Amino acid sequence: MKIENYIQKIQIHLISTHSKIFEWFNENEDVKKYRPIDNGWTISEILEHIALTSHFLMILIDKGTDKALRNIKNLSLDELKINFDYDLNKINEIGIHKSFDWIRPEHMEPKGDKSELEIKDEMISQINRCLNQLEKLKNGEGLLYKTTMTVHELGKINVYEYIYFLSKHAERHIHQMEENRNEFEKIKRSRTASNKAPKRGGA
Repeated sequence: MKIENYIQKIQIHLISTHSKIFEWFNENEDVKKYRPIDNGWTISEILEHIALTSHFLMILIDKGTDKALRNIKNLSLDELKINFDYDLNKINEIGIHKSFDWIRPEHMEPKGDKSELEIKDEMISQINRCLNQLEKLKNGEGLLYKTTMTVHELGKINVYEYIYFLSKHAERHIHQMEENRNEFEKIKRSRTASNKAPKRGGA
């Protein structure tokens, strides 16, 4: 695989995933505020969590981009591109809800102190920053710096992989929101059927 195709794959995933997420802001308010039976997050809380997590990941992505660009002077980019394994499969499991236990830091817990408009605007800014960083690293410079990712024991990952991780984390929660909506609709159907059932007369 060429570096151009590798970067394009990440770009496509970023845009596709966030397009799906933005649709959830238009979901019915009752659905978004529904608290699942397992007492998990509501859809509104999940959207806030995605933006919160991406905020902290962006700090590391921005720093990684700057350091990668500085490393051009010290490392051979051509050699890295020849020997690099362009397989992103090791990060794919991040995008599957409940694929492994994930203990989230407290600062990534939703607090409900932002409006949905603020959260959506923040997400738009985040995806644009990711796309801008990929443009800065369009020649493979993102391979020149790695940061440790402790989640799922991924170890050292490059700047491109960090951006892909951000996108996969967002994808993970799309599945969670779908589960919430399905559960809400199932309960609603059950209640509707119960209300329509004929009442038995008294003795």
